[in-house]
Amino acid sequence: MNKDKLNILVTNDDGYTAKGIKVLAKMLLPYGNVTVVAPKYHQSGMAMAVTIGIKRLAYKDLGIIDGAHWAYLDSTPASCAKYGINFMDPKPDVIISGINHGSNASAAACYSGTLGAAMEGALNGIPAIGVSLDNLNPEADFSQVQKYFPAIFEHLMERYKTARYGVYYNVNFPASDIKGIRTGHMGRGKWVKEFTDWNPELYRKRGYTAEMFGISLPQKEEGEKYYMMIGTYVDDEANLPDADHRLVKDGYISITAHNIITTDPVETPSLAKDPLLNKDF
Repeated sequence: MNKDKLNILVTNDDGYTAKGIKVLAKMLLPYGNVTVVAPKYHQSGMAMAVTIGIKRLAYKDLGIIDGAHWAYLDSTPASCAKYGINFMDPKPDVIISGINHGSNASAAACYSGTLGAAMEGALNGIPAIGVSLDNLNPEADFSQVQKYFPAIFEHLMERYKTARYGVYYNVNFPASDIKGIRTGHMGRGKWVKEFTDWNPELYRKRGYTAEMFGISLPQKEEGEKYYMMIGTYVDDEANLPDADHRLVKDGYISITAHNIITTDPVETPSLAKDPLLNKDF
């Protein structure tokens, strides 16, 4: 792989001040020109949401920091990816989103803003990779990602030369004690009892504050009750050992190939054979 010619767009969903994205940007400098366009505030759970309509999008060029060109956009991760795709010249050769503080395996892949940015890249035919560490601590140790991700990145970029349209990769690292690397599939599971009485202290204990999320509570209207979404993850008994979240739990770096084309490959041909759903009027 030619390390000198890549134009790399880096983003995340934890916000531009997060430790993970700083580590990622520095890690990718040997591979070419690194441009960071990341959310101004924490944007977890935004998936592929974009900011449209008449809402103003605040952008700030932060200049060159430690060898990379940094900027923030007060919007979602997918919007940040769009900004880079629209304004980078030349356009990005690859979009890397992360390093996320927390796993994006299993059902989290459906909600992840980290992967939402990668999906935006895939939608535009640009190689895209989401990278996450199974550790929510704002001061998490990313040394294992620094040790192993460069080789993974190089290999995935080689695979992209023959990858089908819509493919993007989801890379999840265990917090520690890495045994190896495995490819698997998106695990099955769900969160239950997700609505909890509003209590910022639950996040403050993890090092997060409302200000990091850009949250300013409006005046409470009569009859309103405040909640926050946390919940408890429940594994699905149908999961196989190669489910991505189980691989991470067992100490393996998990590599999962996703695709933005969500048409079901089994149900679609079945629908095509249904005479009631395929006829002229």
